Amino acid sequence: MKKAFLLLAGVALFWACDPSSKEGPYNFNDKDLKGENVTILGSFDARKVFMLNEGQKGSNNASLDMLRFTDAQYITDVFKKMNPEEGAGLGDVGNDIKVIGNEVWITVNNSGIVEVLDARDEKQIAAITVPTPRNIAFDDKYAYVSSWAGAYADGQYDNDGIFHITDSKNPKGAVYRINLSTKKLDGSVEVGYQPEGLAVSGGKLYVANSGGISCQLPPNYSYDNTVSVIDLKKFEVEKNIEVVVNLYYVYADSHGVIFVTTMGNYNDVHSGLYAIVDERVIKVCDYVSKSAQLGDSIYCIGTETEFDWALKTHEYSLRSYKLDKVDKGAAVPTFYNVTVDGNPYGIHVLETSNAKDHYLLMTDAGDYWNPGTISMYDFSDGKKLWTVSTGVCPAHFAIW
Repeated sequence: MKKAFLLLAGVALFWACDPSSKEGPYNFNDKDLKGENVTILGSFDARKVFMLNEGQKGSNNASLDMLRFTDAQYITDVFKKMNPEEGAGLGDVGNDIKVIGNEVWITVNNSGIVEVLDARDEKQIAAITVPTPRNIAFDDKYAYVSSWAGAYADGQYDNDGIFHITDSKNPKGAVYRINLSTKKLDGSVEVGYQPEGLAVSGGKLYVANSGGISCQLPPNYSYDNTVSVIDLKKFEVEKNIEVVVNLYYVYADSHGVIFVTTMGNYNDVHSGLYAIVDERVIKVCDYVSKSAQLGDSIYCIGTETEFDWALKTHEYSLRSYKLDKVDKGAAVPTFYNVTVDGNPYGIHVLETSNAKDHYLLMTDAGDYWNPGTISMYDFSDGKKLWTVSTGVCPAHFAIW
């Protein structure tokens, strides 16, 4: 795709870090990595945004990019550049990325690996074996990783016409617990079918069960529709809360409200956002193709034409929702005048240091086989600031 840059005369680039600091990025081994120059406006309380490219299943081409605020560079494939001894790169299908302290944690689904990197220079710290890992959440002692328990659909069919599942016909999933200090596995607990997103809140772990495999298998051909609630002291499931089919991401706000998204059933149940308040399930909205959290607000992007498969392009709306502490009833959306190009494959919302200016990072996977793109939009006027190329299937973000 042709690269588009917004060149603004007289607009300064503000750095979030003190270059003279011993912890400043120019003292790190990745300081000489160069990429595309982009336009960054405002001051950010961050040094880098990491962006995980999923890659194409079976192609072993997951990769890691980063947007470096200190010199406004977007740099592709940084894991491979900083870890040349890892000849295979990140592996097959990157699924989630999170930052805790100075560490970057990445799940690589089909490879069965959780990679831990140093956020300062992307060097590998550890590679932890977890069967088909999906998503990550943390408390102060552990990383929690949702897992499909070794099973995944490989796109083939058995002789009887049933969708082929590797390793097991239809296992329930699990959450694995990893000690943050030792980087060793420290237990697991069974949850629902094909768990995805998870979030920690109030001593509990909330896990979204999708049923992404079970919906394709006899005799029931049904999605899961539950959020498993794990007591973290006992590390066992204490209850399952029914929400809606095919759950995906989970977010927790500062008041104990749990938000969960659904991908729908691609037929008559739309994608959407739901809130769980004291075990009461509240429907917030339909049409949530992609989502992101900033503070207590959940940002959603979606289209009412999501089931119109004949359309090559859709019109997407960007909006945010928040349930306050006093009234945990219906959430009133805030709409944003941001018109995006292409089809969103991943989104992230950036807030400047003064908490007034917001920017949207959005990826587009294109044809899903070749490099995609990432674009940055200004919330204030809805304009696109720039677009650059990424790896294959750019999807997931984390800030350091």
